[in-house]
Amino acid sequence: GKERIVFDVDGTREAARQRALPKTPELPAPQRRLDEVCAPGYTGRKRGEIVRTRTTISQAHTSQWFGSFANPGNGLYREELRRAVAAIGLYSKVYGLPEELILLRLDGLYGTGAVIADLAGFSYVTRGKDYTVLDRAEVQIRLHLPADQQFTRPESDLVRALYDCPDVLLGPTGQRSRVVVATHPTHARKSRIGLTRAGVIYELFFTNLPQSAFTAADVVAFYLHRGAFEPILADEDQEQDSDRWVSHTATGQEAWQLISQWVWNLRLELGHQLLPDPLRTTEFAPACSSAHEEVADFPSPSQGYGQPEVALPWKAGRFSGQDFALQSDGTLRCPAGQSLVSHERRREADGSLRVV
Repeated sequence: GKERIVFDVDGTREAARQRALPKTPELPAPQRRLDEVCAPGYTGRKRGEIVRTRTTISQAHTSQWFGSFANPGNGLYREELRRAVAAIGLYSKVYGLPEELILLRLDGLYGTGAVIADLAGFSYVTRGKDYTVLDRAEVQIRLHLPADQQFTRPESDLVRALYDCPDVLLGPTGQRSRVVVATHPTHARKSRIGLTRAGVIYELFFTNLPQSAFTAADVVAFYLHRGAFEPILADEDQEQDSDRWVSHTATGQEAWQLISQWVWNLRLELGHQLLPDPLRTTEFAPACSSAHEEVADFPSPSQGYGQPEVALPWKAGRFSGQDFALQSDGTLRCPAGQSLVSHERRREADGSLRVV
């Protein structure tokens, strides 16, 4: 298996309250102290009339901060992303890390082809927000075939059907990406994520990770694991409150946030010196090199798949694949006379395709 260094890039915001001021002819024009720092924008669930947005970089396995780039209002997310990518690139050069080991995990704000083009060749996983991709012919053809995998999580009863589209054109920029489409039925409450069509909710995930190393379920699980980044922001707010207002100038406010991140990293480093635990790693998929070695004497066909093989019974006296007759329309007829359709296709470690 190959280890990758994961960086989370996401935005956070802080809102500020503004009291109503009297406006009469004899009074001068009002001047707000935070006009240089904040501007009207989306405040989320925070109380306030104006807001300041900043993009942060966090290294997943150490919880260290690598940068903070802020702007008034809703921010300049593409400019801030370019600065974040430049900072990560500088880090990889200083420590001699190959570019292919860096993996960016991005918020859905960056899920368009134009933004993905700014990632300077790094590997990435992001939630897509360009739902016009669903109308592309190659995606529609794939959606009419059986799903590659079924995906669920232990803490939820939601089951997603995953469709893997390896090379899709995103938007008018000509950027190509691997697209994983996740679908599940609608429920009573309106979903805040995804696009609803004909009683089905569609979610998009964009990545350039190879199919040979990351299945569709690996991609979705890896993106949803970014929820671990939220507690870091919550801990930062509770322990240091780096978003609080300390300056009426943009440079002063950003200097405070950089110092706050430096102190955070210093505390982590000192804590590691006192208690040198090994760095955290997360295994998203087991290494398959041993399986490849086992099948080295039985090479797969040069292209495509060989003839299908019928599954054997799992226990004596039980049904086997030979008891299910293949029909002309591609379905199977079970001994009870019912038609069975394919629900999942799994890529095995030896390169074969298991149809369930």
